[in-house]
Amino acid sequence: MLKKSGPASRPSLDGFGEGDSNLSPNRKRWMDANQDQDSRRLLEEDNRYFLHQSLSTPCLAAVRRLEGIWIEDTVGRRYMDFHGNNVHHIGYGHPRLVKALKEQIDELPFSPRRFTNDTAVDLARKLCEITPGDLSKVLFVTGGSDAIDMSIKLARAATGRHKTISFWDSFHGAGFGGLSLGGEALFRNNMGPLLPGSEHIAPFACYQCPYGHKDIDGQPDIDACHLACANMVRYVLEKEGDVAAVVAEPVRAVPYVPPMGFWKEVRAACDAYGALLIFDEIPNGLGKTGRMFTSEHFDVVPDILVLGKALGGGMLPIAAMITKPELDILADQALGHYTHEKNPLTARAALTTIEIIEDEDLVENAARIGGHALERLEDMKDRFPLIGNVTGLGLCIGVELVTDRDEKTPAIEAADRVLHRCLEDGLSFKTTMGNVLTLTPPLIVTETQMDDALGILEAAIAAER
Repeated sequence: MLKKSGPASRPSLDGFGEGDSNLSPNRKRWMDANQDQDSRRLLEEDNRYFLHQSLSTPCLAAVRRLEGIWIEDTVGRRYMDFHGNNVHHIGYGHPRLVKALKEQIDELPFSPRRFTNDTAVDLARKLCEITPGDLSKVLFVTGGSDAIDMSIKLARAATGRHKTISFWDSFHGAGFGGLSLGGEALFRNNMGPLLPGSEHIAPFACYQCPYGHKDIDGQPDIDACHLACANMVRYVLEKEGDVAAVVAEPVRAVPYVPPMGFWKEVRAACDAYGALLIFDEIPNGLGKTGRMFTSEHFDVVPDILVLGKALGGGMLPIAAMITKPELDILADQALGHYTHEKNPLTARAALTTIEIIEDEDLVENAARIGGHALERLEDMKDRFPLIGNVTGLGLCIGVELVTDRDEKTPAIEAADRVLHRCLEDGLSFKTTMGNVLTLTPPLIVTETQMDDALGILEAAIAAER
């Protein structure tokens, strides 16, 4: 059955995007009811010394211990962590990674610039071996925002152009380059002029199509829409004429999955108009979607691929930019030259993390458990009108709550209540766009653990009746 869709049915979500509000009344009630004297004292100290900012301070609780899929707070409450800032692909505190880092500290804890080391080179080689296509040149930094900045600089140098095309509602980091490319008000507002040439277009979002096309039970009606979202990329590339790069998450972290054929069309448009294609796989790369790299689902190879978050195994910060060899063009200019560019300790964290993912078949586990979860959530959608849409790939899963299925009105208040009920019962995740329950458990999650988590979620949604 065709369902009504279009931007007119969706209210402004300027206050929502990357995560759930840390200032909601539900959050305050939860905190008041679930802290003891010692935890309150620590939270008050945190509140005193850290600059306040949306999504962060004031904090929810204080952490005492992390292990596997679990968070334990200072009160003793345990949560299955289906958020984890997407750093915990191999679970928290993996003993193999702990051992490797201890050994690396004893052997070589740092490498100054001008020098290289075995561990950094081994990591570079490993990434070039496992990335798709001919991506075979790397640079390392300590965070995804810096890696995005490097990709922009490289695209400018390679093309002689400065413009970029990215999507509204996207997130590419909190640095100046990332927030210029990103499309979330939480990061862009009150910043004044951003990077010149940072052009934005409406993203793919088949259930809530900003181009006004109808969906078929959450899926695109390609015969009707003719991939309008991909055609808009080509249209803007043609009209601008001098775009350096299209920068995007291959699967949006909402998480929204593009219609099949979208990325092939965008790849062809980039080639036709001389723009590079940059894939931001910082949140979902390294197996989260059931493939080692998200782009593999769509049989498209970008010119530049950016990784981060999980690359450090949930212990150390490291990110990587991997490019095609023909982009190795700046030998006479500093592109990154970061202090920890070839830090052997962070490189060991990344190399061991990749080895764990491969040796424990965690990509395959993500695909299997994610498929099981999506089946259960579809069944829940049939029974709960509050669920308007279920979307995702692997363990990158979204449950979109609506107050009216015909109008698709975001159920923002209900989503916040569901989140805090789940926290009460030991399940942590985040909301995105205000009304999308976003579940991104580690790749080590078992079917039993997934069923337990979905049971908690189902009870929280049922309480909204």
